[in-house]
Amino acid sequence: MGTKAELNKTDIFRVIYEFKQTHGIDFSNYAEMSFKRRIEHLLVSHNLSGIDELLQKIKVDPVYFQKCINDITVNTTELFRDIQVWLNLRRNVLNMFKDKTNINIWHAGCSSGEEVYSMLILLNEMNMLDKAKVFATDINTDILARARKGIFNSRLHHAYFDNFDKVIKVNPLNFEETKDIPYEKYFEKDSLNKTFRVKKFLRDKVTFKNHNLVEGSIFYKFDLIFCRNVIIYFDTDLQNKVISLFHESLFNDGMLLIGAHENISYLPVGSMFEPKIMKGLYFKK
Repeated sequence: MGTKAELNKTDIFRVIYEFKQTHGIDFSNYAEMSFKRRIEHLLVSHNLSGIDELLQKIKVDPVYFQKCINDITVNTTELFRDIQVWLNLRRNVLNMFKDKTNINIWHAGCSSGEEVYSMLILLNEMNMLDKAKVFATDINTDILARARKGIFNSRLHHAYFDNFDKVIKVNPLNFEETKDIPYEKYFEKDSLNKTFRVKKFLRDKVTFKNHNLVEGSIFYKFDLIFCRNVIIYFDTDLQNKVISLFHESLFNDGMLLIGAHENISYLPVGSMFEPKIMKGLYFKK
């Protein structure tokens, strides 16, 4: 394991330049301190002597470059993360789509897929799964492969089923009532390996796709876009660019859901959205 690296602005600019010049991946608008910490961690975890060794390796080895991208990108999520968000979606938001023939949903920066599968479970409980077309994208190829498999470690994620109970088993109109919905309806447990897997009928419902929000373009039109706790890692210019992409990707009555602690109201493009119902939910104007 390498020793702790302390990088200066020149080092970071060199990394950003080489990533873009060699492989077309542009990190120039990522929050500087966050990106700096990730590169410093990369040098240590890959046991590299410094920036020069890193840049030389990514020049000649595209597989290693993708590994660096996978290690740099943040992947933190869980099933039914932020319970109140899911209760709001169930009680106040998704019912707006009840009369639609089709519902197109995009999970941008989907990470290991827990949010995607949470949404599919909720849609199924609301009898809306059949009409949903779901895309899930990320720049991290390793994490996308994990998301496709839908396998999670029950020892690491023991709280998942508590979240499931609080969102799926309760009556959204009367929290004192609960429904008997067995976990086996959606998950297959492997007691030997201490894992559980999302059932095939949910996994087959998702189109997973490698996609870079920084360089991305419209690839479909959506009713609802999830991008929770992602733009917080971008600077203002990149936030504007990504939010504009979302705006163009939404139908006229579409909605954007970002993290509860993220805010787009101060952005120039924020005027294209109207906040409604709950923190982080914006309607396209």
